[in-house]
Amino acid sequence: MRAQLRGFGRTLIRVWRAPRARWPKRVALALAVLLAVPAITGAVALRLTYAGDLQDGTRTRGKDAIWLGHAWVDGRKKDADLDAFAQRIRGTGIRDLYVHAGPLEHDGTLPTARYPRAQWLIDAVHREIPGVRVHAWLGDKLATETPDGLRLERAASRAAVVGSARQILDADFDGVHFDLEPLHSDDRDYLSLLDDLRALTRARAVPLSVAAHQIDPLPALHSVADALTGHPKWWSQAFFAQVARRVDQIAVMSYDTAMPLESLYGGYVAQQTTLALEVTPEGTDLLMGLPFYYEDDLSHHGHAETVAAAVRGVRLGLGRTDRDRDRFGVAIYVDFAATEQDWTSYRDGWGRLDEA
Repeated sequence: MRAQLRGFGRTLIRVWRAPRARWPKRVALALAVLLAVPAITGAVALRLTYAGDLQDGTRTRGKDAIWLGHAWVDGRKKDADLDAFAQRIRGTGIRDLYVHAGPLEHDGTLPTARYPRAQWLIDAVHREIPGVRVHAWLGDKLATETPDGLRLERAASRAAVVGSARQILDADFDGVHFDLEPLHSDDRDYLSLLDDLRALTRARAVPLSVAAHQIDPLPALHSVADALTGHPKWWSQAFFAQVARRVDQIAVMSYDTAMPLESLYGGYVAQQTTLALEVTPEGTDLLMGLPFYYEDDLSHHGHAETVAAAVRGVRLGLGRTDRDRDRFGVAIYVDFAATEQDWTSYRDGWGRLDEA
């Protein structure tokens, strides 16, 4: 086998050196340059975006949120856990808890057996952490890239999702938070669902919030990604604006970016913060996600996607775009994977209420 490989290697070298390969080599080199230049240019731009001084006033406004795991409503968490959590967030800007109460069934319904301890949590939070709101975090896999999942194009499914939101609010949750993925840009059925949900939450005088995909860092990048991979990943900035106009809170999932370096990730978050600020209405809370977890795979490099880099990126974007915006915060993902370093970076970088 080794001899065959050596022979194949020598053949490739002869072909590459052959005079007739001159034009193919030039074409290959040109293609390599065409691919490399945009990547290098983008990396330099993100690194420059991460540079600069942080401005005064780019600290917590007391409108932060955190996604909490299902253990808080299924019976695994107890009074001692809540006491420790209350102590953990005391003095921070955390006001909203997105507590996983789903997932939804693929037809949009929600079995009540999925959140048996919800009333305990809601009562305990209101008692032990006054001013903090408990939202039901509902979600499901959408049938946008695979045959199975929730189908928003079906009116009956959308009606069932609204019914599940009504069911949650009847259970005394302070609001409802949706995370439906993968959600492609310009999905009109999703906008229709948000219109129906907003009518419900307005009638109940409670907030409606959603987790949002990242915004195209380059024009129409989601269309290119869709054509090449079938997974658009990003939303257009115009679609992000349409979603933001229909909700009370929009939380950008500004992680899983595939950035290999901390500086590039921080620059990317700064760019995302600017793009989101440009189109989020003043009456909507804009929250930028912080990665309180560590993984190392193609989409998320834990050594690069740090809380410290994300916070710095958020503050840079806020300071350059809309430093005085009040309805702004960060959203922490997720409680059960967080480390002490994550919490320290959040407090030190984003600040405490008594320092804001």
